[in-house]
Amino acid sequence: MVSYPATTESISLAQEANSSEAIQILYQVLEDPSSSPEALRIKEQAITNLCDRLTEEKRGEDLRTLLTKLRPFFSLIPKAKTAKIVRGIIDAVAKIPGTTNLQITLCKEMVEWTRAEKRTFLRQRVEARLAALLMENKEYVEALALLSTLVKEVRRLDDKLLLVDIDLLESKLHFSLRNLPKAKAALTAARTAANAIYVPPAQQGTIDLQSGILHAEEKDYKTGYSYFFEAFESFNALGDPRAVFSLKYMLLCKIMVSQADDVAGIISSKAGLQYVGPDLDAMKAVADAHSKRSLKLFENALRDYKAQLEDDPIVHRHLSSLYDTLLEQNLCRLIEPFSRVEIGHIAELIGLPVDHVEKKLSQMILDKKFAGTLDQGAGCLIIFEDPKADAIYSATLDTIANMGKVVDSLYVRSAKIMS
Repeated sequence: MVSYPATTESISLAQEANSSEAIQILYQVLEDPSSSPEALRIKEQAITNLCDRLTEEKRGEDLRTLLTKLRPFFSLIPKAKTAKIVRGIIDAVAKIPGTTNLQITLCKEMVEWTRAEKRTFLRQRVEARLAALLMENKEYVEALALLSTLVKEVRRLDDKLLLVDIDLLESKLHFSLRNLPKAKAALTAARTAANAIYVPPAQQGTIDLQSGILHAEEKDYKTGYSYFFEAFESFNALGDPRAVFSLKYMLLCKIMVSQADDVAGIISSKAGLQYVGPDLDAMKAVADAHSKRSLKLFENALRDYKAQLEDDPIVHRHLSSLYDTLLEQNLCRLIEPFSRVEIGHIAELIGLPVDHVEKKLSQMILDKKFAGTLDQGAGCLIIFEDPKADAIYSATLDTIANMGKVVDSLYVRSAKIMS
């Protein structure tokens, strides 16, 4: 069997060979016992190439084994390079679909190794990555426990860049647990830490995206839109795939503030045309349903674009309130021509059960969406004319206020004369 030492010729041969041969050559290069500076540099290059090859072939388990085999090699190179290689291999595993559990196992193994080797810098970053994976896997309790201890340790070391990552992750975690006050507090902490250092554009975009999500959750859609726009600009400039989600949430905010007509313009803009696809088509379908006040079109959009709408946790949170808004608009459109109409007739026109329609109409009357009353004995809705505000009351109040000012002025003058 031919052996391949840690030389540039071996790397060149691996690049020219087919995938399986290249992987064998690169493994042999890493087994070379030589530890000269040149050999170490060649081995680092071999690790990078091997990771790329294994990722292409979706061999996640082999990447995990590789990381274990490289532990003796890590004692020969600087800690900063070790951290770069370890994070590179974990990132390579992440590129392979369906490897979340493998990534969690890999991170846990690396945390144990880094703790034994007293490599604090690398351990903290791997633990932050592990917390993100646990959150993605919906193991919220374990993720929160890990973050709670990690954030105290990092605050003590005052590592601002890592602190921004952890606080942002904590905000996302609390948001997933529907704890908005703690999510906002963690986001504020992330912003405070970010203001003290230079934050990369991708990280700043992530902060803006999370800010937009929290503002939208509080129904402050105009502020949310501004943050989503900032996030979109950051991600768009970097070519980050999260740009399409920022744009999608921008369109959601426009729909939620009843500016659905602006959606088509944003999609057809220069920036929007780059991201035309199912996500934007889904939002356009919802915007069309909203503009036409059509429940049927809205339900069709939900059915046709289930992955983009109902499976997206952020959009899904707002769908129920959007449905209620559409239902109210639809009911208002149906009752516009009538002064008295049977509830059963409205239910038939809208295609919903009578009791559901009756309940919604009573809620709308209480919320003063229109003036009317329900005659439950006859099963009818009676709609009143919109009461016109009588201007005499406001005019009378203004007159009394002005008279009060005149009396006060006269009192001040008389006081001066008497003194």
